[in-house]
Order: sequence, then structure tokens, then C-alpha cells
Amino acid sequence: MSDEKFSEVGINISEKATVIWNVADVLRGPFKPHEYGLVILPMTVVKRFHDCLLPTYDKVQETYEKVKNMAVNAGFLTRASGYQFYNTSKFTFEKLLADADSIEDNFRDYLNGFSENVQDVLSKFDFETIIRRMVESNTLYLVIKEFASDKGYLGPDKISAVDCGYIFEDLVRRFSESFGEEAGAHFTSRDVIYLMTDILLSDADLSKGGNITVYDMAMGTSQMLGCMEERIHQLNNKMNVSVFGQEFNPSTYAIAKADMMIRGGNPNDMRFGDTLSEDQFKDYTFQYIISNPPFGIDWKREKKEVEKEHKKGETGRFAPGLPKISDGQQLFVLNGLKKLAADGKMAIIQNGSPLFSGDAESGPSEIRRYIIENDYLDAIIQLSTDMFMNTGISTYIWVLNKNKPAHRRGKVQLIDASGCAEPRRKSIGTKRNDITDLCRELIVRAYGECRDGAVYGDREGIHCESKVFENIEFGYHKIVVERPLRDEQGEIVRKKNGKPEPDSSLRDTENIPLKEDIEEYFAREVLPYVSDAWIDKTKTKVGYEIPMTRYFYKYEAPEPVEEISVRIHELELDIQESLDKLFADEV
Repeated sequence: MSDEKFSEVGINISEKATVIWNVADVLRGPFKPHEYGLVILPMTVVKRFHDCLLPTYDKVQETYEKVKNMAVNAGFLTRASGYQFYNTSKFTFEKLLADADSIEDNFRDYLNGFSENVQDVLSKFDFETIIRRMVESNTLYLVIKEFASDKGYLGPDKISAVDCGYIFEDLVRRFSESFGEEAGAHFTSRDVIYLMTDILLSDADLSKGGNITVYDMAMGTSQMLGCMEERIHQLNNKMNVSVFGQEFNPSTYAIAKADMMIRGGNPNDMRFGDTLSEDQFKDYTFQYIISNPPFGIDWKREKKEVEKEHKKGETGRFAPGLPKISDGQQLFVLNGLKKLAADGKMAIIQNGSPLFSGDAESGPSEIRRYIIENDYLDAIIQLSTDMFMNTGISTYIWVLNKNKPAHRRGKVQLIDASGCAEPRRKSIGTKRNDITDLCRELIVRAYGECRDGAVYGDREGIHCESKVFENIEFGYHKIVVERPLRDEQGEIVRKKNGKPEPDSSLRDTENIPLKEDIEEYFAREVLPYVSDAWIDKTKTKVGYEIPMTRYFYKYEAPEPVEEISVRIHELELDIQESLDKLFADEV
């Protein structure tokens, strides 16, 4: 797979983003390198709006003169512009450059001419502050001149909405990297996204057309939603796809809303706020959910609202339990399940913690129990390491389905795709591997066939492996094993009721699979070794964990002792030879 992406008309997306980013040449000095994006991101959005509206400029001006005194005139102006936004200012970038002495006043006039939805986008960039700094540093005219040049052109006749999404994506990545920020906090590469979309849609029947709703609870720049819409339309371009997203970062939210406005979708469905504490889609349900929420991030800031929501019980989003305060990713899973329609399906990225963290009946375990006992867990796909820009650790796609097909009910499929990736020609941060078309086809096929013990691809090369388990496989009873306290003579110390006094120093626990009888297991695995032991049944708990590593563990025989001895001897001889040569040279 090439690292370069091209638009439909042959424009190299990465090169176009580089050209735009090179506007930073005129910012050096007044702005520090990590501040370049504060100028470039909002200016790119403004220029995209400008170039989209340019062909209908005269029509909007004519319409505005007719309706400017009307109390409600937005509908007339959007029809004239051909978009869900417009600009009534008489200025264009070309006209701005014609009057350098009045550049500040005229540029503000131009920005004020935008419709309210664009004003909301610009406010999230805190663009007013940036304009003030450009004016003070005499760079405003130079920046506008750069964007007004041919290389800064972003019109839809040259760059489609999808291509523009790629450019925004690339610019956000550059900004994050220059700022020293974890770029992956706002960026999920397309290879991972397309795998998620294809898994979600692998069993969908879109032949009849209709309406589909898609939601991303941590949408970043909304590229997951864009890819999902793109994939659905590739399968049936007559489908009506409505996408909904929420984002907490102001800049990426602004780009997401701008992108949606340019695409012709409903920008009001792109909403700002913290998903955990400021749910913008209360009482909504969606057919598909696709998301890569932050993991390893605490939820201290949202603690009050999350606990309040938890206390609502089944009417709230977090009824099953709360994860540890240091990692809120399971809260996003519960949020998604609450918003998933009765026939809905979700793909969400997690790290390894939600598989096994927490003891029996802890918050994390109870969340897993809720998911598995309700038969929502469809599959978990382990990805290769080094798949994301900000982390090299193993990551997993959890696939949750509220309406599993008959052959998947009561079961969970685990797919080890850690060996199903190819090295990139050039790494991006810690992203060194890609899910190529071949890799994606293998993983989607493995998911679709849902076969236990099947290997897809070349076991010695690119491959993935599928295993299928009954839901009960992941549950266990945690029992407390007691042994009697004994006095100095070795006699058992007894309570008043005659029962043995337990010795806390000898207390132990055992995890017994739910599918096994506790008493039979105890008699077989414990009593033969400690015949005086008993189970404190008042302390028995139920837990759930998903030990992916154990299920796919491959035993590798250690190197024979004889071979190790030979290698050590060879090393000793080599060292001795080097020492002899060293001392001989000194003499």
C-alpha cells in the first residue's frame, strides 16, 4: 500500500497539505513552531468556505440586497449559495488584497458576513485572538496572500469533500506533532477506520435502500463518520445516511462541523461537549456506532456527573458499574450501548485494560459481565502493535451487536490479527504498520466466517487466527479458601459454635470457571493438597475476564542446553581472542 493518497483529479493529498502548512514560512518569528496550527487550521477552514462559495458570490449578493431587511432570511441565502452556509460580505480574498492598508477592517467585515453556523466554527478556534496577533505582527496580509494564491486554492472543483477531509486530517496531525501533543488523541488512520467500517457492514443488507444513522461519541475531525458514510454509499448510493458526532476538543470540533457543512450534511448534528458529562444526544439511538475514544485517560473531571448518571440505574448510561478513576474508556462503551438501537452494531477501539482489569465484582468486571451476559459482545479483534501515532501498544476492536445473527448468539469470536499488518515505508510517530487491503480482507473474512480454530493467510507471514467461545467461557467464581488456625500444639482452634477459627495468614483464593461445579473443582484441585481447607461461601463472587493472550499463546520450545553451551563457548573464545590481540598490541 502506498503512503501517498491522491484525489480523484490526481492531486497528492499529502503534498497539498504540505503546501498549506508551508504558510508557516511567513509566521516564523512572531509565532512559535507549535503555534503555526493556530493560524493555519482556521485559515484553511475559512479558505475552503470561501472557495466553495465563490461560484455563487454574485447570486448571494443579489439575494442579500433583496432580503437583508427581512426578519428571517437565512433560507433564501442558503438556497442562493447552494450550501448550508453563506457569506453576505462584499469582500473576497482577491478584493481583500486590493486594499492592503485596510486589511484588518476588511477581513473582519468578511468574517462577520458568514452565517451563524460558520461563526460557531470560528469561535471554537478562538480566531479573534489569532487575528489580533497577526495584525500586531504584520502577518495578516501575508497569510491572506498565501491562501489567495493558486497553491492555496481549495475549491470543490479541484478538491472533493472527501479529499478535503484528508487534508484537514493531515493538518491536524502536523499541528499535534508540532505542539508536542499526542497526535493520536485526534487522529485515527484510515486503514484502521476502513477495517472497522467493513466489519460493521459485513453482514448488512443495504439492497433495499432506506435510512441509516451513524454516531461517533469521540469524533475528532469526524473522519470515522465520513468513512462510514463513504462505505455505505459504495454499497448503495441511494441510502440516506445521517451522521451524528460529539467532540470535546474545540479545534477538532470546529473542523468536524466545517467538514459536515461542506459535505452538505446537517451541521447541527455535530455537537460540542464532553460525552461523559455533557451528553448531547440524550434519548437518541443509532443503528451504527464507530468510535476511538481516549484510553488511559482519567475521568476525574467528569466524576460528579458520571456518578450522578450511575445512580440513575437502568435509566442512566452507566448502570452496570464504574471503571477505575484512572481509565474511563469503559464508560464510552456503556455510553455506546445505551445509544445502540435494538438492531444496532458498534465497533469501538480499546487498549488491553478492559479485557481483564479489576477483580471479581469490581466495576470493570461488572461491565464485562453486563456486556457478555446480555450477549452483546460479538467479537474482539487484536490489532498489530504500532498501529497508532501515539502508542505502540496492542489495541483491540470490540464489536458489539444487540441483534446477533442466529449462528453467533451465545458466542464470542476472538480474532488475533496481531500478525496481519505490513510495515510502512515511512513511520508517522509510532505508527509503523498498516492494515493493507490484503490484511483487511483476511480479517473481514475471518470475522464473517466465524470459524473456531481457523487461520487465514500465511501462518509464517501475514495472517490472522479465529477462535469462537461460548459466553460462559469468560466467567468465573472467585472463592475464598480458608484453613484452620492451630495452637502451639498443632490443635485446631475452634469458635464457640465448634467451627474452626480461620487462619487469615493461610487464606487463599481460587478462580473457578463458571462452567465447572464449585464443589467438584474444590475436591479435585484443592483438597488433595490441603485436606483441612474449606470454602467460605459467604465470600464467593462472580467475575468476568477475557484473557486474549492465553487463548492464542503459542508454546515455543526453549533452545537446547547443548546449543546454548556451544554458543557460550564460541563467545568465550571470541572474547579471549580479542583480549589476546589487545594485550599483544600494547606490548
